[in-house]
Amino acid sequence: MSSKPHKKFAKRIARLLPDRAYIQLRYFSRFHRFARLRHPRTYNEKIQWLKLNYRVPGEWRLVDKVEVKEIVAAQIGAEYVIPTLAVYDHAQEIDFDALPAAFVLKCTHDSGGMMVVRDKSTIDRDAIRLKFDGYLNRNYFYTGREHHYNDITPRILIEPLIENSLAGQLRDYKFFCFDGEVKSLFVASDRQAGAVKFDYFDADYSVMELRQPYPNSAVRPTKPKRYDEMLSIARVLSKGHPHVRVDLYETDDRVYFGELTFYHFGGMQPFRPPEWDRTWGDWLTLPPRIRRGRSAVPKDGSVES
Repeated sequence: MSSKPHKKFAKRIARLLPDRAYIQLRYFSRFHRFARLRHPRTYNEKIQWLKLNYRVPGEWRLVDKVEVKEIVAAQIGAEYVIPTLAVYDHAQEIDFDALPAAFVLKCTHDSGGMMVVRDKSTIDRDAIRLKFDGYLNRNYFYTGREHHYNDITPRILIEPLIENSLAGQLRDYKFFCFDGEVKSLFVASDRQAGAVKFDYFDADYSVMELRQPYPNSAVRPTKPKRYDEMLSIARVLSKGHPHVRVDLYETDDRVYFGELTFYHFGGMQPFRPPEWDRTWGDWLTLPPRIRRGRSAVPKDGSVES
């Protein structure tokens, strides 16, 4: 008997669970213990606390991949924002003839709903539309109970393909910021080759010996030439937030903003070695609880505390 009906039933049951119960069950499945939500100590526990207790109305604009561009442009300049080629509400609306030969499709409302097209003459347009129809129907909130995903209108965003010919690949530089201070980053490499590597560094770009969840590179990536510029951008974009991950790219001639991530891996990814979970937890100072009734995030991206 296929396991698919059982998985669908389990998902339906999970959707009915209150946030706290769902989070605790999922946390237990990952860490083999329940999260200490009254007095969280580790980074992953504090991420769960933030999901349950720090819900800033309007913060969804910083997670929506279209809406955030206006905010970022106002903070650091439009030159750091990847141009938008098109935005569609439905997959059937995609006008492939109007697009360049190479481009990237992504969804505004989730994680993972992305496709890189290097030569549109080789693609199956109907298959892409069908795939993105499925993506548009996903509610990423149910995966980790990250409430800002509930407020985003699902859309398809199309951007030009950006690359770094000097490095031979486009690496992701993901900066972990705590109260506006960069404490760490990881570099994601070899995505195009299907053998993803994550390499962690401190703010001085010294290697941190940890893994989460992918292996380290055999040869660690060298410091990007615009690293100081990246640090400055990360500090500006993270100001006013107790914790956020600022994702950036470096092409041949400039730095581009990628996205903001408030719950790294949903707070459900073990550290190896596990001692880092407590170290990162010490970096994260929890703010006062915010549930509702606060003003929306202003266009400069700051959050009142």
